[in-house]
Amino acid sequence: MKSGFISFVGRPNAGKSTLLNRIIGTKLAIVSDKPQTTRNRILGVKAYPTGQAVFMDTPGIHRPLHRMNVRMVDLALDSMRRVDLLAVVVDAAEPTGSGDRFVVKQLERAKIPVVLVLNKIDLIAKPKLLPIMDWYREQREFAALVPVSALSGDGVDDLEALLLGRLPDGDPLYPEDYLTDQPERFFVAETVREKLLQHTHAEIPFSSAVVVDRFEEVDERGVIRLYCSILVEQASQKPIVIGRGGSMIKRIGTGARQDLERFFDARVYLDLHVKVRAEWRENDRLLDDLGMGRR
Repeated sequence: MKSGFISFVGRPNAGKSTLLNRIIGTKLAIVSDKPQTTRNRILGVKAYPTGQAVFMDTPGIHRPLHRMNVRMVDLALDSMRRVDLLAVVVDAAEPTGSGDRFVVKQLERAKIPVVLVLNKIDLIAKPKLLPIMDWYREQREFAALVPVSALSGDGVDDLEALLLGRLPDGDPLYPEDYLTDQPERFFVAETVREKLLQHTHAEIPFSSAVVVDRFEEVDERGVIRLYCSILVEQASQKPIVIGRGGSMIKRIGTGARQDLERFFDARVYLDLHVKVRAEWRENDRLLDDLGMGRR
């Protein structure tokens, strides 16, 4: 039997979260077209006939500008010391550049096998893959190079087989029906934040966060009551999130509530408020509350 930890690392927007969701078969990580969507380490467990793999989605590796971003990058880099195998996910549809060199540079600290996952091959002609693969081979040695499309699933089965085969022998690390170590409150906050990312633009997606103030379990009428605060950094951002006549926050709340009702398989009452917290991205206590632990 094979058993162990696999960490997905790479630049922001490479498709790590989409790949995790595809492999696990359910939505554990929110996705959006905004960079730096993933802010926490997200664990997903999958059982196979020949073993068990524990996958870890991590924030994108980038040059941090705020304390929050420093913690995000630290989470990704710290995973290199805690897993059995690294899968570096790259966006094959984007030209290689300084950001990719920065990621490769960080891999120097890795003492474990590193697999290169060339994602988004559905967006690129196959002949164009070869120069990209050659570029990465020139940067460092990889245990394997695997082209996939996390969105369509093309190549993902082969990737799973390769990753599982490279794990050490051992007994399962979690019970057979175990899925993730994230609490329900985390999924509530992330679901609301996903809708916020979908409907807002400019600086708001990067300078906003969601805090679950109160979580009331299912009552006698079968309703879960959730009370959340959307945090923004500037007073001028608050009316944008609320929208004219409350239209924007209603749109965010409706989309989030529908997803949460499917997640909990129960009726959900969702109450959203917008609060201004200046420079919250530099606030260690708030970052701790958001689950962005320090190394």
